[in-house]
Amino acid sequence: MSQTYLMIKPELVRDQVIGEVIKMLTDNRFKVLNLELKELTSEQVQEFYCEHEGKPFYERLVEYITSGPVVAIRLEKDNAVKDLRLLVGATNPEEAAPGTIRYLHGRSLQNNGVHASDSDPSAERELGIIFGDR
Repeated sequence: MSQTYLMIKPELVRDQVIGEVIKMLTDNRFKVLNLELKELTSEQVQEFYCEHEGKPFYERLVEYITSGPVVAIRLEKDNAVKDLRLLVGATNPEEAAPGTIRYLHGRSLQNNGVHASDSDPSAERELGIIFGDR
């Protein structure tokens, strides 16, 4: 079993579709190990998205993620990262496969509804930042 991280971003929290996303996760055999409604600080978000620092969208991304609460979820499953990326769908909702989270709930490239770890090392790093277990 491996672990991964999913963040339900502020617009989906405001839209009250948290339960739909969690149901999609559990229907796809992910085990929820930890789930928290959190207000992330600018410092947490800057560390979380540090690979994008200096890019034109970075400041908007930090503002967006800190614009309201997110739902942080620690998940477990065999092949957790790979399977979650498939369930989440393409970063751009317009390119996401039907039935994926971003196809159903994403609005734009930036407001795509969720963040999912892209590798096992990223999942470990992101889980540490969000849940403080480094």
